Amino acid sequence: MLSTKDFRKGLRIKVAGEVYYIVEFQHARTAQRAAFVRTKLKNIITGQVLEKTFASGEVFEQPDFVQKDMQFMYKDSEGYHFMDGRTFEQVFLTEEQLGDYKWYLVEGREYQVLLFEGNPMGLELSASVVLKVTSTEPGIKGDSVTNMTKPATLESGLEVKVPLFIKEGDLIKIDTRSGEYLERMQNR
Repeated sequence: MLSTKDFRKGLRIKVAGEVYYIVEFQHARTAQRAAFVRTKLKNIITGQVLEKTFASGEVFEQPDFVQKDMQFMYKDSEGYHFMDGRTFEQVFLTEEQLGDYKWYLVEGREYQVLLFEGNPMGLELSASVVLKVTSTEPGIKGDSVTNMTKPATLESGLEVKVPLFIKEGDLIKIDTRSGEYLERMQNR
């Protein structure tokens, strides 16, 4: 069971028999009333957005999701295709189901696909991913002292602001929650 104190962005809960994930939430308290939590919830199946307020401490059932490691194969007009390496079962997710996670997908890598009642519903990503820089402007010698940034395009197609010392071919760590540069990684 989950309580309002467990709320975080992306958490999946059951409300009135329907499965939602939390898009936004805010804990609040007024002088005359007990604490409460305002939320914006998105229905996982229909995509409908619902704004709802819950009393602080209210309890919810956690939906029964299955996480399956699957390899990202390719993207086409239907969606993003994934394959289970053991059973060769293939599933696809739409761009709407992936949301911003589509920017962190690289062909051939494994990801955790969330299945609810046998149907693919989305991905479970870690807080950060490592991606390769495919194009960026070269840094100018002597500019490393300042805190300036430049645009860089990554292997997934995502464009981020990076420090001037980053060059093409570097591996960098990106925060999947904000889409921001975190650090340069050692090339493998």
